[in-house]
Amino acid sequence: MAELGAFALIAAWVLSAYAIVMALAGEAWRQREFVASAEHAAIGVWGFILIAVGALLHALAAHDFAIEYVAHYSSTTLPLAYTVAALWGGQAGSLLFWLLVLTSMSTVVVLQNRQSNRALMPSVVAVLMVVSLFFLSMLVFVTPPFQRLAFVPPEGRDLNPLLQNYWMMIHPPALYIGYVGCAIPFAFAMAALITGRLDDVWIRTTRRWTLLAWFFLSLGNLFGAEWAYTVLGWGGYWAWDPVENAAFMPWLTCTAFLHSVMIQEKKNMLKVWNMVLVILTFALTIFGTFLTRSGVISSVHSFTQSGLGPFFIGFLLATLAVSVALLLWRLPLLRSENTLDSILSREAAFLLNNLVLVGIAFAVFWGTIFPVISEAVRGVKITVGPPFFNRVNAPLGLLLLFLMGVGPLIAWRRASARNLRRNFLLPGLIGLGAGLALVLGGVREFYALLSFSLCAFVMATIVLEFWRGVRARQAMVGEHVGQALVRLVAKNRRRYGGYIIHVGVVMIFVAITGTAAFRQEQQVAVAPGQTLAIGDYTLRFDGVQERDTPHIAYLTAAVAVLRNGRVIDTLHPEKRFYKKPEQPTTEVAFRSTLGGDLYLVLGSYDQATRTATILAYINPLIGFLWWGGIVAALGTVITIWPARVAVPATHTAPAGATDGATVR
Repeated sequence: MAELGAFALIAAWVLSAYAIVMALAGEAWRQREFVASAEHAAIGVWGFILIAVGALLHALAAHDFAIEYVAHYSSTTLPLAYTVAALWGGQAGSLLFWLLVLTSMSTVVVLQNRQSNRALMPSVVAVLMVVSLFFLSMLVFVTPPFQRLAFVPPEGRDLNPLLQNYWMMIHPPALYIGYVGCAIPFAFAMAALITGRLDDVWIRTTRRWTLLAWFFLSLGNLFGAEWAYTVLGWGGYWAWDPVENAAFMPWLTCTAFLHSVMIQEKKNMLKVWNMVLVILTFALTIFGTFLTRSGVISSVHSFTQSGLGPFFIGFLLATLAVSVALLLWRLPLLRSENTLDSILSREAAFLLNNLVLVGIAFAVFWGTIFPVISEAVRGVKITVGPPFFNRVNAPLGLLLLFLMGVGPLIAWRRASARNLRRNFLLPGLIGLGAGLALVLGGVREFYALLSFSLCAFVMATIVLEFWRGVRARQAMVGEHVGQALVRLVAKNRRRYGGYIIHVGVVMIFVAITGTAAFRQEQQVAVAPGQTLAIGDYTLRFDGVQERDTPHIAYLTAAVAVLRNGRVIDTLHPEKRFYKKPEQPTTEVAFRSTLGGDLYLVLGSYDQATRTATILAYINPLIGFLWWGGIVAALGTVITIWPARVAVPATHTAPAGATDGATVR
């Protein structure tokens, strides 16, 4: 099977190169047969990648330690679920998985567009196959996944223990789908630049692809935060780690694109800006893969180090050079047909929203690469910590929150005093009232007061918008409230799905504010029977138990949780020792309520004195982070979900415009 996998990669490499040549030749010489052959080759690449992935999974499941990758990232005692996850747990496997996602999406694009977008497809196929060829080149020439060892070890080294967690089963795939999904709008954008077809066809064609990529980038970031929260044992979920930042930056620019593209669709403005955002988002996904896989920056999320860095940087620079050259070439065709009429308009609010998102992305980028720059220039690596990111991004984030309430409701072109009063007077009063109530309740943190007030303001604008829509349906067709609400959303999924996403984002802001402003922590050494207090909890250490398996040795503490003298729960934080890699880890335990989490870590245990060091944290409102993510995901699904019945055309398309048909 290993030989079959290696052969499949070589065959895929040859077919990718062939697809590029045939697609470009078909484009240049207007030969449909060449283009069709390129598309068939692209599907063939996907088939060979499937064979290679199947071969590697078989080798992992069969514990074929003659293959270096299998020996390095698995063992005979590794549970089957993590054996499968080892596919993306190492260098070559993760690149192969990246390629599987990319070629799968490429195949869907080819099949989707058999009858549409024919003028764009040769260039789309060429761009997607160039990206595939780069990753295939890494797998064939630099880091082959089927490399054989000179001798066969009796046992594997095992998967990194930090990856042996259920969140790591879904976090990398979600993130990779988000990363790779950004390649589809990028390929269409490049095709639009190459062919000069710069109307909004490529935007409408890739709208759902962009939303899909954004959806999985959001899930990937959220799952990564959940993994950090439950595995790393420091009480938090986000530390502005370089690899966290690498996943966050394309999410920011992709979010900006999803907003600015509405301006192009409605007002035919920001064409250049949208091209820049698409290029930037794709480049940041390559940059993120480079950071994760090169080892150039140390990170708790980076599990491999290699010499791949120069290849990724070279590919990234080449991508930027070609993209910018195409953009400059087509600049005269990208002039906006309209201009901004007023600063008090939806266009201005969305533009400011874009500038803030890109500003945050730049601040995160600068803080991430500054250690590398400082080391290159001065020979000393200067680490940029969370205080820098928080100081820069907190005010920008709050401005973004404010714009989230203003942007969707303010009028297009120019807002009148009546429009502002009608849409923002009541939400403004609700926001001020929330702030005043918090002051009277004893809250004195400025950022917390401002954030919670803005959250109340934005929620009020969204509720007001839903209420008006429901009342309008009731007045027109006499539906009851529930029916009117469901049909209101179903009739305009993009608009109201977007509002639901905003509700989820507001909930995430509530969680971030609560944990940042009101977090409590304690670290106490306790003997059996002794207690410590945190918040309104009293914690009693009741001793430890030891357990042993062929894979892991466990040391589990029992901590009784008391409130008002009554035991309400017992938590079991653990220390684990993974035998194959001989590496200890920490397994946290927490009690979740609507108000927040009680989060416990077993720091250490002294066998002689039977004393344990317990780290206890109270994370207020953190549940809103996970629930907000679920609400945002629900809103995205509503937005992406296709209409059940296709809307018939109400006008006759002009002659020669058939190529503008879209697939959504």
